[in-house]
Amino acid sequence: MTLVSKQGLPKTAGMLLAVGLLSATLVAQTPAAARYDNQIQTAVMHKLVAKSQFASVRSSVEDGIVTLTGTVDLYQRKLDAAKLARKTASVQGVRNLITVAGANVPDEQLEQKLARKLTYVREGYDSTFDYFALGVKDGVVTVEGQDRTGVGRDEALADIANMPGVKDVIANISIEPTSIFDDGIRLRTARAIYRDPVLSKYAIDPARPIRIIVANGHVTLYGSVDNTMDKTIAGLRANQVFGAFTVDNKLTVEKDSEQSGM
Repeated sequence: MTLVSKQGLPKTAGMLLAVGLLSATLVAQTPAAARYDNQIQTAVMHKLVAKSQFASVRSSVEDGIVTLTGTVDLYQRKLDAAKLARKTASVQGVRNLITVAGANVPDEQLEQKLARKLTYVREGYDSTFDYFALGVKDGVVTVEGQDRTGVGRDEALADIANMPGVKDVIANISIEPTSIFDDGIRLRTARAIYRDPVLSKYAIDPARPIRIIVANGHVTLYGSVDNTMDKTIAGLRANQVFGAFTVDNKLTVEKDSEQSGM
């Protein structure tokens, strides 16, 4: 025979009441979300039908979650379809299972096209202080790098998403910390490099191959130069900049790469 103290009864009753209330809340939430499913499905379907680029896209709704399936011809349209569904009233979330079924482009060719495109991102603005690196595998583009404001990152990702042959995108682009101190180092480093008689030729190229990344006083140089001497001089000039704690010279030498077959 089990004995229960009088003091234990209120505690036990309280626990049972709490469990009951939690179960009732969970049961109540599902119908609350699900009751709009038909309304959401109708609204999303009308939005998709209204745009020819989504002719092969289908949707279903469960508990306020929209699942998109079907095909589109560009990765950007996959993103646009999800955005369209997400903006529909009462939608709790979007599961984007759309397949990009556009042109199949060989990885090497696609990477070359994207590299040329991204070379001129933000041309004429602050592209000297952005850096992006690409990799392509089975149409999936991985882009890494650093950007000072986020504007260059957004332009780069938009260019990638609208390129035929891109099936998916993995973006690992960080935004450099906002700092007046770092901004001063950026400008001083750019002047030191581009005003050097040997390196001034790189300022003529709108792609600006010497990219200057500064984070918390630490300078990293990216891009490509004609020869080893130019790389060395760029590193020396950056190391002479007031306020720079360290300099990591990651410039590649174009002619050396060509000679080695890279």
